[in-house]
Amino acid sequence: MVRKANKLPPETFRVSYDLEYGQDHLEIRRDVLKPSDTVLVVDDVLATGGTALATQSLIAMSGASTVGLTVLLEIGGLNGASLCLSRGLRAKALLVA
Repeated sequence: MVRKANKLPPETFRVSYDLEYGQDHLEIRRDVLKPSDTVLVVDDVLATGGTALATQSLIAMSGASTVGLTVLLEIGGLNGASLCLSRGLRAKALLVA
């Protein structure tokens, strides 16, 4: 079925999370992952861990499991990797600044 934009959006899971400077949200389509899927989260920067943990929550809502987080750059002074680890998400960074 074809409809105007935003008339028939796919069903999504949605989570809100805190940023260093406010709040935001992420969504994932409900049908993109299956319970048998395992996911490695890949992102550019790990700061406070909010985006990574929100992503982990979305993956869990889908029934899939998260095996870890890989980032290009971790901003070490913001302790995002420690927060992620405390919530069961092991993070690996190529660079730490």
